[in-house]
Amino acid sequence: MTDRPTIPLEAATQAVNDMTRRVALLYLSFARTLVDTFGEELGRELIAKIMRDYGTRIGQATRKRVEALGLDPTPENFNRGSDLSPIGFNAGTATVEGEVRRRVYGCVLAEVWREYGETELADLYCLVDPAKMEAYNPEFTMTHTRKVLWGDECCEMATRKKN
Repeated sequence: MTDRPTIPLEAATQAVNDMTRRVALLYLSFARTLVDTFGEELGRELIAKIMRDYGTRIGQATRKRVEALGLDPTPENFNRGSDLSPIGFNAGTATVEGEVRRRVYGCVLAEVWREYGETELADLYCLVDPAKMEAYNPEFTMTHTRKVLWGDECCEMATRKKN
């Protein structure tokens, strides 16, 4: 077994945040280019299509990881198959109106998009969340009830059974 260097949690968190900033800028660059090249309507339509595809790929991969653990693809098991870093994201849950919701505080993506004044265009990125849940388990969807991007203190997502 190879010895690997370790780094302090603070340095690892900074590395995750730096990479997240790059992802936010990459999204913003391609989204702005699509809208500027094809116009507002078609550009936004293309961005939505891209984010749905991206979310579908994440949901399918998450389902495979959950099933490889011998678990059913239930909403409760979704995070066990998630590939998001456990560091760099201040996440937890809260019960609101009898519903357990996932909360993320300090969304680095939203912070970057707000710095650039691109909240409306950036809001399309969040289409990844319902798409990933629906690909993971088609009986459910994920809905944002709050977003840092909208000026809320956290991003809050509810997983709900589809009608």
